[in-house]
Amino acid sequence: MPKALKRKLKTYQTSLGFYDQAIAAPSMKAALEAWGASSNLFHQGVAKETDDPDIVAATMEKPGVVLRRPVGSNGAFTESAELPTDLAEDGAGPKRKPKKHAAKAPKKSPAKTPPRKSDDQAARKAAAAFEKEERRREAERRKEEAVRARERARREKAVASAQAALEKARREHDARAEAIEAERAALDERAEAELGRWDKQRMKLEEAVRRART
Repeated sequence: MPKALKRKLKTYQTSLGFYDQAIAAPSMKAALEAWGASSNLFHQGVAKETDDPDIVAATMEKPGVVLRRPVGSNGAFTESAELPTDLAEDGAGPKRKPKKHAAKAPKKSPAKTPPRKSDDQAARKAAAAFEKEERRREAERRKEEAVRARERARREKAVASAQAALEKARREHDARAEAIEAERAALDERAEAELGRWDKQRMKLEEAVRRART
């Protein structure tokens, strides 16, 4: 059996938002990751390990799965818990009357402790189920990361393509501007040469006119 499956699971409990939450996990760190907590709830005193037999039994049935119940209630922990029915805001209107619940059946007397071998088998089964749930969550994370990576690659490719088009257009503009500047310099040179030629011709013709008048 892989080493990971030999870890003993414990039941941890906390209150987040409108729900009490519980999970069977091998460590506090694993519980915090499953709850999606951004801080250490255990150090803050809002999370703890519990040995409540009903809570332990419920979490061990689904190790690694976060179970919930309305905050402050004594109901059973389930995967899909309904919101508390008495959340009317102050001044927002009359509070709802609590629903009548059928009388709870008396709790059954605890079963006799099964043999140690059965305990070990149940623990191994629960640990295997926890590892399976961890692998499922990890696969979901990898899938989401792959989608984000593809989206980043698409954006980067689009940016690179647009940047390349801009650089190509800039080079073409620079080449055309350089050609126009060269043509302008050549025209200036031709104009200067023409002016010099005209000055010489004008001076000769003006001299001829003066001679003709004398």
